[in-house]
Amino acid sequence: MNAYLDIILRSVCVYLFMIAAIRLFGKKELSQLNTADVILVLLISNAVQNAMVGSNTGLLGGIVAAFALFTINFIFKKMMFLIPTLKKWVQDRPEILIHDGIVEFKTLGRLGITHDELMEALREHGVEHYKDVRLAMLEIDGNISVISGEGNLKQTRHKRKIHKTLGNV
Repeated sequence: MNAYLDIILRSVCVYLFMIAAIRLFGKKELSQLNTADVILVLLISNAVQNAMVGSNTGLLGGIVAAFALFTINFIFKKMMFLIPTLKKWVQDRPEILIHDGIVEFKTLGRLGITHDELMEALREHGVEHYKDVRLAMLEIDGNISVISGEGNLKQTRHKRKIHKTLGNV
């Protein structure tokens, strides 16, 4: 087989594996990488490099692998747009955290969001108490959006942070 076709096929396989692994192990935290996540990304990139390029460690081999990854990513995004079932499998849906002042504690527990994290997000949105929230959602990108107020709706967004004891990126 052609060495560059081999690199393309290996790169596509690694890409599809990574999509499945991220879906399986959760991707809620991808919008806010902590130290352990950065280390994981670096180690994974190092681990799969040889799986993609094999013994071809030259410049052209790396460029072919990168091109294959960009191409499969472009195609995969188009397929997710055209095939709703694929999008549902790959991408999580938004989750309601608070609705009309009622906190969804089961949802918080399932998502691993502590009450303190939720209250911090509300304070960062200028909301003092959860009873004042009409809707708080964990969006598909890991952000918490909050709609509060009575007459004039006030919508803000909050990027979920890691706890201070876990370190900073």
